[in-house]
Amino acid sequence: MYKTNINKALIDKYLQNFPEEAADILSTYAEADIHSYLQNQPLETACNVFVKLNKNAAAEVAEIMENDLFAGIFSKIDPYKSALILSLLKQNVVEAKLSLLPKRLSDEIKELMTYPNETAGFLMNTNVTTFKPENTVKEVLKKLRLIKDRKISNIYVINSEEQLIGKVPIQDIAISSPGELLKNIMEESQSIYVMAHSDEIVDILRDHKVLGLPVVDIDNKLLGVIRNDSLLKAAQQDAAEDVQVMFGAGREETALSKIGLAVRKRLPWLEINLATAFLAAAVVGLFEDTIAQITVLAVFLPVVAGQSGNTGSQALAVIMRGLALREIRPSQWFKVVRKEASVGFINGVAVALTTSVIVFFWASSFGLAIIIAVSMVFSMVIAGLSGAAIPILLKSIGQDPAQSSSIILTTVTDIVGFFSFLGLATVLGTTLGIF
Repeated sequence: MYKTNINKALIDKYLQNFPEEAADILSTYAEADIHSYLQNQPLETACNVFVKLNKNAAAEVAEIMENDLFAGIFSKIDPYKSALILSLLKQNVVEAKLSLLPKRLSDEIKELMTYPNETAGFLMNTNVTTFKPENTVKEVLKKLRLIKDRKISNIYVINSEEQLIGKVPIQDIAISSPGELLKNIMEESQSIYVMAHSDEIVDILRDHKVLGLPVVDIDNKLLGVIRNDSLLKAAQQDAAEDVQVMFGAGREETALSKIGLAVRKRLPWLEINLATAFLAAAVVGLFEDTIAQITVLAVFLPVVAGQSGNTGSQALAVIMRGLALREIRPSQWFKVVRKEASVGFINGVAVALTTSVIVFFWASSFGLAIIIAVSMVFSMVIAGLSGAAIPILLKSIGQDPAQSSSIILTTVTDIVGFFSFLGLATVLGTTLGIF
C-alpha cells in the first residue's frame, strides 16, 4: 500500500511538472488508460497534459471522457485546439459533447470546425498523423502499420507548439535505417493557410505538382492535409466557377443580374442609411442657435466628421478581415477594442495638432482651434473603438457583420463627431465666451 502511494505520487508529480514529456508517453497508451490518468489529476494538470497529446489520441480520449471532465477541460483549452480535436470525431458525438459546454463557446467551436466551401479548410482532411523531430524511422513505421492508411504519401513533422516544420516522403522512410531521426531526413514542406481560396490551391497544384498539401493556421500550426484527390476536385471546381462567372452565375448579384434583384438587395439599406442620415442631421439641429451665432462652425463640421469616419472605417476594415480570416475571435473583443481605441487616440492627437494649427490661421481663433482639437481626439477614439466593437458585437449575436457594420459605424461617427464639436463650441464658446 505504501509503495503504491509513492508510485502514484511520483506519477502525479511527473504529470504536473513535465506535461509535454508525459503527453508523449501517454499518447502511446490506450485511450482508457490515458483517460484514467487525466481523471485522477487536478483540472489544471489534466488540461496541460491533454493539450499536449497527439491529436488523434486526444480525440479518442475526448470521445470516452465523462461529461464533467470534458466540460472542465474543453472550457479551459483554446477553442482552436478544441475544434481540431473534435473534428476527428463523428458528427453525432461532436453534437453531444458540445452540448455540455456554454452556448457561446459551443457556437465558437462549431464555427471553427466549419469553413466556407471555397477554402482550404473545407477541402482538408483533419485526420493527419504527425511526428516530432526526435522520432525515429522505426517509431514511424510502427505507427504507420497500426494506421494502415495506404493513401499516405508524406509524414509531417511538427514541433512542441504543433507548428509544421517539415515533411518526410514515405519513400525516404522506407529506405532509411530504423534508428534514423526524422530531423535528419525531413525536408521543407509547402503549406497553405486554412482560409486560402481554392484558386491558391490550384496554383500550388500547377506550380509544385504536390501529392498532399498541409493546411496551417495563422500561427503555422498544422490543422490537416489536402490530399491529391481533393486537390484535383478543387481544380475542377475552379474551372467550373470560371465558366459560371462568364455567364453571370455563381453569385447572388452580379453585373448582369436582373434589375429587380439589384433593387431588392440595395434599396432597404439605402432607406436605413437615409434614416441614420436624418438622425445625424437632428443632432446638428440641436445646436442651430450655436451655428447661427458662430457660422464658421459649419465650415469645419465635415472635417471632424470626415476624420472620425475614416478612423472608424480603417478599424472596421482590419477587424472585418480578422474575423473573415479567423485571426481573431469574438472572445478577444476587449483586447481588439482597446488596441483600436489606443490607435485612435494616438492618431487623433497627431491629426488634432495639425488641424488646430490650420484652424487657428484660417479663423484667427485660438478658442476654435482648441475646440476642434479636443473634439477630434475624442471623436477619433470613439470611432476606432466603434469600428472594432460593432462587427464583433454583430458576430457574437449571430448577425453578418459585413451586411450592416458600415451603416451603423457611419451613424455613430457622424453623431459623435457633430455632438462633440458643436457641444464643446456651445459650452466653451457661447456659454463661457472664449471666442
